[in-house]
Amino acid sequence: MKRFLLLLASAGLCTATAAQTPTAGRIQYEVAQRVDPSQMRIVINGQQVKPGSPDFPTDLPDTRNFALTLRFAGDYAKEERETGAVRVFAGAPGAVPQTTNLGRPFEEAAYVDQRNRTVAAVVSLPEGGATKTYRADTPFSQPSGWQETTQTKKIAGYTCHKATVPYQKDTYTVWYTTELPFTYSPVRELLPARGVVLGLESQREQYRATKVEAQPVAEADVRPTATAEVVTAAQLNDLREKARANFRQRLMDRTLGN
Repeated sequence: MKRFLLLLASAGLCTATAAQTPTAGRIQYEVAQRVDPSQMRIVINGQQVKPGSPDFPTDLPDTRNFALTLRFAGDYAKEERETGAVRVFAGAPGAVPQTTNLGRPFEEAAYVDQRNRTVAAVVSLPEGGATKTYRADTPFSQPSGWQETTQTKKIAGYTCHKATVPYQKDTYTVWYTTELPFTYSPVRELLPARGVVLGLESQREQYRATKVEAQPVAEADVRPTATAEVVTAAQLNDLREKARANFRQRLMDRTLGN
């Protein structure tokens, strides 16, 4: 009888543990990135000003913060980043500039396919009064120089293992858990062999998962649309750059018109 009761207790423990591993749900991240003024395009009264110019705004934030949400179900997941609208600075030279939100040049989402171990970038662009959608698939890849450590800590209720890896002339600290049933990193180039990255830290940026919750997610909602035109990653980047250039020109025309 004692042995039978012990087996029942063990089975109950396994059930409780499995219940903590959601197969569908959502992960919410908070992201902070340092702003590089040299990469910003500031337009004041129709003229682009650069860092070092007397008219360049001095009250720009040195970091930008945004939210990232990953919804997952089965073999698929969809990543959505909260991107701020483009800001245009208007005002007399030397005066405190006023800002106006004028939307974005395109919409973009990333879809993770666990079965084929690929990430699909899907970009929707306005074209001739309609919206055209493009897709480029990139296979999972492991970063070189990945170094495991023995350190662990809890993030959003999950035990995470610490690793370090050199990336873009910086050293990133990566915290990942193997307690979730798929593989993912919010920075695609910093993907573990298995597991979900819940924390990333470097001199330039930080990602931290604030909540992991089980909830119903339809797999169809986290799979890329079948109607998107498939292009290469290079072609998709060209489409992005063209859309940004056209958007900047529209902003310039608008500020000049004012």
